[in-house]
Amino acid sequence: MQTVYFDYNATTPLDPQVRAAMLPFLGEVWGNPSSVHHVGRRARALLDEARERAAKVLGSKPSEVVFTGGGTESANLAILGTARLLKPKGRHIVTSAIEHHAVFRCCEYLAQREGFEVTFLPVDSEGLVSPDSLAKALRPDTILVSIMAANNEIGTIQPVAELGALCRHHGVVFHTDAVQWFGKEAFVDIHQFNANLVSICAHKIHGPKGAGALFVRSPLQPAPILLGGSHENEQRAGTENLAGIIGFVEALERFVPTPVFRKERLAPLTDRLIQFVERLPGAQFVGSRERRLVNTVALLVEGSDSMPVLAGLDLEGICASSGSACSAGSLEPSHVIEALRGKERLANSLIRFSLGRESTLAEVELLERVLPEVIRRAQPHQ
Repeated sequence: MQTVYFDYNATTPLDPQVRAAMLPFLGEVWGNPSSVHHVGRRARALLDEARERAAKVLGSKPSEVVFTGGGTESANLAILGTARLLKPKGRHIVTSAIEHHAVFRCCEYLAQREGFEVTFLPVDSEGLVSPDSLAKALRPDTILVSIMAANNEIGTIQPVAELGALCRHHGVVFHTDAVQWFGKEAFVDIHQFNANLVSICAHKIHGPKGAGALFVRSPLQPAPILLGGSHENEQRAGTENLAGIIGFVEALERFVPTPVFRKERLAPLTDRLIQFVERLPGAQFVGSRERRLVNTVALLVEGSDSMPVLAGLDLEGICASSGSACSAGSLEPSHVIEALRGKERLANSLIRFSLGRESTLAEVELLERVLPEVIRRAQPHQ
């Protein structure tokens, strides 16, 4: 049985050239970058070079790049670190109702445990945050706004530059979780988001798991959430994962300036899939047709939750998901779908297909052949 992988928003396979770049750092370059002897100094020089390479792609200063253990840590450092740093100035945070759990749960934690107040902005039926709603939510004590660049479950792309400009005008720190955005949308430089903080993750762009970065616009310095040594300019304690960092930077250079998820190749496949879903009894497309990641097609299934559909697809060799892979195995309804007006009752029936560079027309055609029967079997017999 062939494997059809339609879950690229969860993770991507490690690119062979990225793997090759990492291999020396799993062998001959094994020193601790903080050690003063020549083995450590060699590792330090290569770490510094990696930071400069990342900064060159991003269009930032090297000192504004903090290497992290992935997207979740990057978002945690941005939100927890900034909130704690700025607490004397105010305790109000604004985010959206459809953020990734790495953001959503940080905000909940700050509200429940550390005395902050959080406003969760609503979204429309396509998952879009209105700049007007953000403007109305801002208060004199608002210290941080966090709105994702693109949604991981339904692919909706937010007007993030406009939201960031609004925050800048009001002197409020703005963070965007751009984990799903990188490698899929056109990139000029990191400043196009109008953000003080931007989260990036390697394994969404054919890099290794366990590596990522947080862009921190100078002079902001969030309070560290990992305490120990003075690594990463005292922003993130812990000996640097040099092999992971090299893999991340290699993927960043190869797959962000020219997005690895090529629109001209993927748009015909996902457009076809959307049209197919719209004709499919018992299914409905969800998200935005105009403002969506080109690789992402999400649908809701009437009369069934997502698990039997995903299991049925898996038996046919097709890998899909019910939204955030970070919640795999969870039977909780999708908080993203719950936030969409008019879709709440179908929050446990989300199916997401996210295509990538290896996806083909033949794979889409196979999905079209098997999906109607898989859905029919998943629905209770009348």
